[in-house]
Amino acid sequence: MIHSGPVTPRLLTDLPIRALTPNDLRHCADLSEDRGWPREDHKWGLLLAAGNGYGIDAPDGRGLAAACVVTRYGDTPAKPDLAAIGMVLVADRYARKGLGRRLMAHVCDDDLAGVPLTLHATPNGRPLYEELGFDTTGRAEMVRGPFRPEAGDHAAVPVRPATAEDLAPIVRLDTEVFGTDRTHMIARLPAFADKVLVAEDGSGGLIGYAALWPNMDTHVIGPLIARDTATARALVTALAATTERPLRTDVDVRHEELLAWLKERGLESLAFNAVMTRNISGLPGDWTRRWAPLTVAAG
Repeated sequence: MIHSGPVTPRLLTDLPIRALTPNDLRHCADLSEDRGWPREDHKWGLLLAAGNGYGIDAPDGRGLAAACVVTRYGDTPAKPDLAAIGMVLVADRYARKGLGRRLMAHVCDDDLAGVPLTLHATPNGRPLYEELGFDTTGRAEMVRGPFRPEAGDHAAVPVRPATAEDLAPIVRLDTEVFGTDRTHMIARLPAFADKVLVAEDGSGGLIGYAALWPNMDTHVIGPLIARDTATARALVTALAATTERPLRTDVDVRHEELLAWLKERGLESLAFNAVMTRNISGLPGDWTRRWAPLTVAAG
């Protein structure tokens, strides 16, 4: 009988990276919960359907050891104009062992080499992303809380529910403001969100739109696209009137007036995230009309 020597355990960083599918949703939500995040099944479902998930299976057979999602934007998915990276998570029992770096290096340097990239980084994640070549080009403030409207918040700007006929004008406005096409995300909003509203000028022209979608015990406002602060306020006020849940949104810190108004209406600051980019000096489009992302995971 031939006796083999001791088997050398496989290095965690040698574990294969595979594509995630919607069938992995439960394992992704489990991974969020493992790291102390909300499960966010609804958001994971959108990201896995509209984007590309990457995962490393846990060697102990308990779901995923690590995961992230990439959402590509532009006319050519194989060579996108912009790609957003989000939901970068490593199971707590495998933390600080190089899995996050391996996963990000694979995504950034192999699958998306040379593609303009963006992500929202927590203070803990920022050092790794800087080592991978990302620069901080902006900041977003997360605010959350019950919304307390005041008279006159939206009286000056007409706001109404979006209809099927609004989809094409919404996509045109969104592409202009966002800086590249994201039809595949916008087209999913009616099914994903509880409410989608549009704002119009005096002649019926589209000057903004926003969605309200459920996330655990809150409703998230995003995307929020608006011509000016008054339009953004009108959309937020109208959306808030449709729910009894606390609101949450992530606002570009340059929109100081809107942030101050939200806090006056009852929302409180929760956190600041760095908006980071690689292979591009900053986000494309018109930031003055881009108030909040659909979700920080997808830009």
